[in-house]
Amino acid sequence: MDKRDYLEDMARKIRYYTMDEIGRLGVGHVGGCLSLAELLAVLYFGEGMRVRPEEPGWPERDRLVLSKAHAGPALYAALALKGYFPLEELHTLNRPGTKLPSHCDMNRTVGVDMTAGSLGQGYSCAVGMAKAAKIRGYDACVFAVIGDGEAQEGQIWEASMAAAHFKLDRLISFLDWNGKQIDGTVDEVMSLRDPAEKWRAFGYHVQTVDGHDVSAVSDAIRQAKADTEAPSMIILKTTKGKGVSFVEAAGCGNHNMPLTPEQTRQALDELAGR
Repeated sequence: MDKRDYLEDMARKIRYYTMDEIGRLGVGHVGGCLSLAELLAVLYFGEGMRVRPEEPGWPERDRLVLSKAHAGPALYAALALKGYFPLEELHTLNRPGTKLPSHCDMNRTVGVDMTAGSLGQGYSCAVGMAKAAKIRGYDACVFAVIGDGEAQEGQIWEASMAAAHFKLDRLISFLDWNGKQIDGTVDEVMSLRDPAEKWRAFGYHVQTVDGHDVSAVSDAIRQAKADTEAPSMIILKTTKGKGVSFVEAAGCGNHNMPLTPEQTRQALDELAGR
């Protein structure tokens, strides 16, 4: 199996375990989880992040801030597959006493670098973490993921202005540009118009790629790391609910959707190629 095939397989597994954990609960943020599978595969199993699952608190590790923290179940699947905790723990998603709440919590989940959930705030934390790493002289990268609906928050743009001002070249950000949010399409609710031009105007190194092409995502991360003058924004053109037919077909309705046992079995069969 070559590298591309391996990463595509890991993305499929991330989707599989994400649907399994949400399906066991019966409801969850399915759409925005499934759109991130390729990115998470590249970050944790490709050339993206420098981490040590056996030493999750390693000071010089790369960090990931999932500012669109409702996609936590997808991150949990990636962390479990990477070896941070047993896969069986995914079955406790959002249940009483769980270490895996629906939105990411660094105080409860091993491998989670920053608590998030109030949209916009996680990105400010990522900027602060990148600034701290620069002060300490670490060459660690801080990776941050924001949603396109989240980018309607003013705090995103305040944080972006600071990141460019301080030349935080080790801040590598991703916009999950799937075009949908809970109340409708992004263009209907509050259009971003041309997000690439916006971040370029702020002083970022900007790339736009197919977010479901693991090779394109990998290449974009390599280019971002090579830029030592500016923070990076990689705009991922994605499909909300990617990989499961009835979830994709639900459109904006897949933001937070219930799943029957029959739907869960269908999703798992599709992802397993059955």
